[in-house]
Amino acid sequence: MKQLKIYILIFATLLSALLCTLASRPAFAAVPDSKRIVMVLSGYGQPEQQAPGYEFDEFAKAYLVFTAHGISVDIASPQGGAVEADKYDPTKAYNQQVLNDAEIMTKLNNTLSTAQLKAGDYHGIFIVGGKGAMFDLPKDPALQQLIAAVYQQQGSVAAVCHGPAALVNVTLADGSYLVANKAVNGFTNEEERLFGKKWLAKFDFMLQDKLIERGGRFEHSPMMLSHVAVDNRLITGQNPASTVATARALLESLGITPQPMTPHKDDATLALVAELLNGKITATRLLAADAAQYQLELLGMYGYYYVNTANTTQQWQHALTLMQAGQSAINNPSLDMAIAQTQLKLNDKAAARATLQQILAAKPDFAAATALLATL
Repeated sequence: MKQLKIYILIFATLLSALLCTLASRPAFAAVPDSKRIVMVLSGYGQPEQQAPGYEFDEFAKAYLVFTAHGISVDIASPQGGAVEADKYDPTKAYNQQVLNDAEIMTKLNNTLSTAQLKAGDYHGIFIVGGKGAMFDLPKDPALQQLIAAVYQQQGSVAAVCHGPAALVNVTLADGSYLVANKAVNGFTNEEERLFGKKWLAKFDFMLQDKLIERGGRFEHSPMMLSHVAVDNRLITGQNPASTVATARALLESLGITPQPMTPHKDDATLALVAELLNGKITATRLLAADAAQYQLELLGMYGYYYVNTANTTQQWQHALTLMQAGQSAINNPSLDMAIAQTQLKLNDKAAARATLQQILAAKPDFAAATALLATL
């Protein structure tokens, strides 16, 4: 019995010492596995898109990855306060989930200013894209200092789409640019010319060109397909489709193993496109894509844009397959015309004639279809 009392006394003493040790630690280190990051957004946007803002889709997708893994998130912008997103679809499931999160929406409507942030409070930074990022983020000295400080304290820096614009003027203690001699990517020149025409003339620089000018080793995938460049603790994603992969790469950089997550429907659709272009699936399989799992309209629209960049028989065939996959879902004569024109490029006059006749059966006064049919 005496020996038992001694063991109890020893246990109580050790427990008391342990509790005292935990109580004396700073709050930031109380839970060894806890991580805090700051998500940075452009504050350039204005209502009715009088000036471009940040991409809500990118914010929502990344935020959901972080919260699913227990990451504490702050939200910041150059000036702080409310920030304006570019036009987006609030009915998308991931956007709805964030819009219904009162805590994060309060932070989003009252962003911290970058000037008030302390690098020591954060393990990492995630910079959200949107064309507004091209206007204010590269000109924010406080953000540049924050990024450099977080990186140099062994933290991780991630940016997606136009978000890497925030990196182009960041220099480290030795005077070198952060991106110099590192693998990087971001919204490409090709993507800009296809999808960014409204604001392109007002940009101070093209993001791809500036990253290369700063010494970055620019890499990318075909337009609007996911691509993430990881160079140690610098992580950059090419476009909106790269958002989830960029966020998950940031988790890995922070020492967190990403858990399986069901892909968003639009991301799954673009991943299917990538499989076709990389020769991993056949046209037959893509044409059998399930509308419940994929966005058939997105397949068709991708093909519609892709054909404008295609210059080989294989690329034309891929574009045709994608357009045909979304043809019935889109049901638009402009897409049908693109299909007929691509069929002609592939020397399939019979298929082109059938497509044009199909257009005219539904829309007899469609002059472009009549004119093209007359040439066959």
